Amino acid sequence: MSLESEADLPGDTFPGVLSEALRVELVAFRRDLHMHPELGNQEFRTTAAIKERLERAGLKPRVLPSGTGLVCDIGGDIGDASDGEGVLALRADIDALPIPDTKGECPYRSTVPDRAHACGHDVHTTVVLGAGLVLADLHRQGLLPRPVRLIFQPAEEVLPGGAAGAIASGVLKGVTRIVAVHCDPRVDAGKVGLRHGPITSACDRLEVSLAGPGGHTARPHLTTDLVTAAARVVVDVPALVGRRVDTRAGLAVTWGRIESGHAPNVIPQSAELAGTVRCLDINVWRQAPDMVVAAIDEVANLHKAKSEITYVRGVPPVVNDPVVTDLLRDAMVARRGAESVESTEQSLGGEDFSWYLERVPGAMARLGVRTPGERTVRDLHQGDFDADESAIKVGVELFTAAALLHPAR
Repeated sequence: MSLESEADLPGDTFPGVLSEALRVELVAFRRDLHMHPELGNQEFRTTAAIKERLERAGLKPRVLPSGTGLVCDIGGDIGDASDGEGVLALRADIDALPIPDTKGECPYRSTVPDRAHACGHDVHTTVVLGAGLVLADLHRQGLLPRPVRLIFQPAEEVLPGGAAGAIASGVLKGVTRIVAVHCDPRVDAGKVGLRHGPITSACDRLEVSLAGPGGHTARPHLTTDLVTAAARVVVDVPALVGRRVDTRAGLAVTWGRIESGHAPNVIPQSAELAGTVRCLDINVWRQAPDMVVAAIDEVANLHKAKSEITYVRGVPPVVNDPVVTDLLRDAMVARRGAESVESTEQSLGGEDFSWYLERVPGAMARLGVRTPGERTVRDLHQGDFDADESAIKVGVELFTAAALLHPAR
């Protein structure tokens, strides 16, 4: 990945420019995380690495009660901040995915079988760490106008996400605004994508068990044809749900697993299905469980199958606050000029950053990680995912500028 450093950028004279030495260190830190991915709530090595580096910078990070993840204040104890003082939190997620790294001869590919940082959380973590180190140095120089909180959150990939536990532990105490980035392989490194309002989708998990007496495939009329029942649930439920809400809400049921039977001439007694429910509209999302469960029951009953449904609430959409989104836009323009910001569409992906935004205003930016000119189409949650590492510097300077521009109210 690219390691070039930029020169003659609009923000070169703006306080908090990332030094070349720290940039190189952060790239190495990201590569170390990439080589040692850890799943949600198991990020002990990752937590220890972040903690050690922050402590070496003279900061006092605190490990979250779950045993993984950290919170770290810069510029004072934010919990003691007055209600009128603007406090900005920078959030990173630190967990990896349970998939193999398929990048081939990459020198920093995962060393852990069937584990990979295929969603860019290693980049998010490194960006917040780097911003914290720069802001700590600015604080020592008396150049940090208001306190900042760093939040390194575990288990973003584990529904309903580690954000709820982090919030319950008090990470938002004293915080008035919060920001985050998410890697986007469709955006060139050096740019960020921004959007007012919803930028991600709600995402829930759905598991269905169907049961019947079983029988011989020669006599399906004497039993419950369970394979057909399962197939009709797979096909008909998304169509039913889609006709019961405004199509602009983007409510979608998508199946990822279906299992039933062992022999070609035996009608099975059980079938299992699993999938996700995604929704662009937060109000329709709140109604989704009742609608989806009702549709499954209708189709199952029509085919005389007994259904057992587990509906796991996931996350609501990330809804960017316009004021905080504009803060990120102003910060990026101050660093890299107006051409470094582009509009982005609402994604159907889920992100538990949304839980923070239920409590305080905030915004998430799409951090470009595609090498400019690259024609290979990459996506998140794929084993060959990688990021142009010049994006680390972009993210650090976006956050440092946001902290310096953040208003008192």
